[in-house]
Amino acid sequence: MTVQKGRYLTGRLRAAGGSILHMRTSTPEPAPSFVHRTGIRTLATQAEHSSTNRRDFLYVATGAVGAVGAAAVVWPLINQLNPDASTLALATIEFNVGAIPEGQSVTITWRGLPVFVRHRTAAEIEEAKAVPLSELKDPETDEQRTKPGHEQWLIMIANCTHLGCVPVGESGDFDGWFCPCHGSHYDTAGRIRRGPAPLNLVVPPYEFISDTLVQIG
Repeated sequence: MTVQKGRYLTGRLRAAGGSILHMRTSTPEPAPSFVHRTGIRTLATQAEHSSTNRRDFLYVATGAVGAVGAAAVVWPLINQLNPDASTLALATIEFNVGAIPEGQSVTITWRGLPVFVRHRTAAEIEEAKAVPLSELKDPETDEQRTKPGHEQWLIMIANCTHLGCVPVGESGDFDGWFCPCHGSHYDTAGRIRRGPAPLNLVVPPYEFISDTLVQIG
């Protein structure tokens, strides 16, 4: 059998009777319908990828615009929460302690809180300094609670550190302050000595501008 390459395959077969039979076969071409479907499928895939890319871009673009819009809305709200100049001015007050006699206290207001200003006697100062730190629930020295050169002045927020009641001055078991709500006792430095209060009376930030002028806050 002889086979020739080309568009047709030609073969010779010798039949039983001696005659030669010629057989012609053709190589099948791809079905047009298959080619058509393949082309449509390719185009559809490309269109799907293009659609996906456009959709992803729209998601990213929309998210970016949304983030910018949210920031534009939130910033004015945050800015409104910032205190104005008048509020900031009230955050710091000045008080002249020169008129307070020794052994007396006054109560002033700072940031809406009551504040004790005590002009201590020499005996009160010595009593506070003589207390061992080991006896204190919230250990602080007297020097840590006053300013150098102004040890006679004790300035504290007038709220019990238990539940916020206002203690009574010059009372209690340690000659300092006593909270009538739940029985906390503070000494002459305002330190907790007995009762449920966990901490000493809080000393606010302050400084002496002069010998008698105090700035709190």
